Amino acid sequence: MDLDQIRTFLEVAKQENFSKAAEKVFRSQPAVSAQIRQLEQEYQQKLFDRSGKSVRLTPAGELLRDYAQQMLRIHRDSLSAVSSSTGIVRGVLSIGANEGTFLYVLPEIFKRFHSAYPEVRIDVYRNFSHKVVQKLAEGALDVGIVTLPVKDPMLKVTPIYRDELLLAVDPRVPIAAKKLVTIDEVAALPLIFPKIGYTRRLMEKVLRPYRSTLRISMELGSIGMIKQFVAAGFGASLISPSFAREEMKSGKLRLIQVKDLDAWRELGVVYRKDRTLPRVASAFVEQVKKGLAETATDA
Repeated sequence: MDLDQIRTFLEVAKQENFSKAAEKVFRSQPAVSAQIRQLEQEYQQKLFDRSGKSVRLTPAGELLRDYAQQMLRIHRDSLSAVSSSTGIVRGVLSIGANEGTFLYVLPEIFKRFHSAYPEVRIDVYRNFSHKVVQKLAEGALDVGIVTLPVKDPMLKVTPIYRDELLLAVDPRVPIAAKKLVTIDEVAALPLIFPKIGYTRRLMEKVLRPYRSTLRISMELGSIGMIKQFVAAGFGASLISPSFAREEMKSGKLRLIQVKDLDAWRELGVVYRKDRTLPRVASAFVEQVKKGLAETATDA
C-alpha cells in the first residue's frame, strides 16, 4: 500500500464511480481499478460493492476510509513539520469553500499565496458551506472559507469579509432604472432562487408573506447559471456584488439595493480548535485575512 493508492481509494469513495475518480486522479479507469484490487488483496476484504456504474463502500471500506483520511492528514502534517524545520513552507494545503467563493472571491488570494509559497500544492474541496463544515469536523480539511454563522464548538471561526446582498436584474427591464426598490417590488418580479444555501434560506424568509403570489421562474444550483439567466431576462435574484463584478462592469447585470432589507453574506475562515494548524495552513489563513480585508476596503 502507498499513499497514491489511498488517494485513489478516497476519490473512488467520494465519486462513487471509477470513471469519474480516474478523471480526478489523472489515471485511466483500468489503472484505478487495479489500485483498488491491490488494496482489496492487501486487506483481504472487499472494499466496494459494484452495481452497474455506481460503487458503494462496504462496511470494511467505510472503516478503511476513516484510517485513510488520517493517513493523508498525518502525511500532510509531517511535510509541514519538516518544512518548518528548514524555514521553507511546502506541502499540501487542503481547503474547502463553495463555488462562488472559489470562483469570485479567492482567485486573487490564491495568486498571492502561490507567489509567496510556490512549493505548496493546493487541494480544493468545492461544496456548500455546511458540507465544508462537515469535512472540517471530520478532519478531512485544513481550512474552510464558509458563509457564517457557523455553530460548531469544535471549530475556530474568524469573520473576514461582509458583502451586502442586492437585487440583480436584467438592465433592460423597467425596474433597472431605479436606485432603490422595496420588498413589495421584489416580490412582484419573476424570481430565480438558488436550490440550496444561505441566499435561498434568506429569500424564503423575506418573501414568505408573499408566497401565495410569488412567481419562481427557475431554481438553479450554480451562481454562474443564476447570473446568466438573470442577464437573459428570466427573472431577478439576490446576489453578492463580489460575485458579479465582471457582469456589472460589462453592463450585463444591474444591482439594486432593497429598502429595509438588511441582508449581508458574511464569510469566515474556519478550522479545528483541537488541531495545531500546519504551517502551510496558518500561512494561508494570514494571506486570506490580509487579502480579503484589502478587498473589503477597496469595494
